[in-house]
Amino acid sequence: MSVPLRAITVFHAVARSGSITRAAEDLGVTPSAVSQQVQSLELALGTALIGKAGRAIVLTEAGERYFEMIGAEIDRIMEATERIQGFRSVTTLTVRATPSLSTKWLLPRLAGFITAHPDIELRLDGTNEPTAFQKESVDVEIRHGTGGWPGLFAEGLVEESFRPVCAPSLAAPGSLAAEDLPRHLLIHSVKSQVQWAHWFKLAGIVPASRWRRLLFDRTHMAIDAAARGLGIALESDLMLWGDLRAGRLACPLAAPPRITLVTQWVTCPPDHLRHRKVRAFVDWIRRERDAWTAERAAANL
Repeated sequence: MSVPLRAITVFHAVARSGSITRAAEDLGVTPSAVSQQVQSLELALGTALIGKAGRAIVLTEAGERYFEMIGAEIDRIMEATERIQGFRSVTTLTVRATPSLSTKWLLPRLAGFITAHPDIELRLDGTNEPTAFQKESVDVEIRHGTGGWPGLFAEGLVEESFRPVCAPSLAAPGSLAAEDLPRHLLIHSVKSQVQWAHWFKLAGIVPASRWRRLLFDRTHMAIDAAARGLGIALESDLMLWGDLRAGRLACPLAAPPRITLVTQWVTCPPDHLRHRKVRAFVDWIRRERDAWTAERAAANL
């Protein structure tokens, strides 16, 4: 049995929105029409794609795998169709970055890029997953890692400085010694390249016993937890900058040992740099980096 493209796109809309009703609104059809298309696709594939959990819908294991396999291709088809139909008279630039960098550093600066390039429609994809450039419609990625990816242009964003921080209500700036820190709840970003054990070794501290930990898999969550007074976090000034300037966070140590390294990299296949939209973004982010570096030096935070 052949599978109609219409049924595939309807399933894609349901899986993306997580709702038959919202998918129907997006497609301009009735919910019953959406259900019928999904059922016809399930019949053609010989497996269930969608189930129910109470009043909500959930993807089955087969549905999740199928959505993962078709998602990027359907997005390309939809974008190509919109362009041919004339819905887009501007160039779309897709940038991928981690949710933490997107939230804490990139988003507060995007107005400048949007203003300078009104003909470029920016799509910011916030995810920790490295881009498979041959399979995904991503123009440029700001990737968290150590650099050195074969076949990719990779330029370090900036050298970051890592330090302990907390809400001033928890500990005033300069009020603690390094050996005091293990007595506090220590906040960990589990994917960070700099961990507390490394910092304690650098500080010459051997904790007497296992310290209490609060663990997050996203840096921005760890930073927000520290700003709420839950504990002391060890984070990069690149991510901390807005909270440091606003006074929501401060370093509780007078002269903390600092760890510096590059963890964020502007990456893309070298041939992407031939595209005007990619060059515009890379040039812009270099200017933003230089401006931030100067601001950091002047503020001396």
